[in-house]
Amino acid sequence: MEKEKLEQIIEAMLFSAGRVVTEKELMVTLEISRDKIHEIISDMQRKYEDRGLQIIKVEEGYQLCSKPEFYKYIYPIIDNRTKPNLSNAALETLAIIAYNQRATRPEIDAIRGVSSDATIYKLLEYGLIEDAGKADLPGRPTTYKTTPEFLKMFGYSDLSKLPKLPKYKLDSNRQIVIDDLLEE
Repeated sequence: MEKEKLEQIIEAMLFSAGRVVTEKELMVTLEISRDKIHEIISDMQRKYEDRGLQIIKVEEGYQLCSKPEFYKYIYPIIDNRTKPNLSNAALETLAIIAYNQRATRPEIDAIRGVSSDATIYKLLEYGLIEDAGKADLPGRPTTYKTTPEFLKMFGYSDLSKLPKLPKYKLDSNRQIVIDDLLEE
């Protein structure tokens, strides 16, 4: 099949799905290699640079979506609800989980120094985190991990793209010494 026809088919699939379409789904449906899919989608992404849409990579798949700068024009048409805002507590909790996949509630509480119950429920409700199973610890606490929705919301293709954390020192009370963050 010619490349232009494959681009049209992939575009139709991504548009119609309205979700992340995995590379494997594309490979099986189109009967082409992963390298060919990467090549075609890279070309498509370049073609979309001057358009209102973009193709984003999310983990092992792709999604066709509008560009973030047009959100304020699109959102009133689609939904009259206010955009969910994340509190500082939610952002702290989300950062802990993002950098510590399979974090338990007691671990999150210990890092934050306060209870995270309500914040975790809110993040679960927004679909930014999910249950990652039970930890092999006494009481078998639930562990949490981020979702593809988290990656999409913050514009990351995968967790390896998260900013690197600074190196730090601990004082005698095992508290981070902010003034002594080490440069890499």
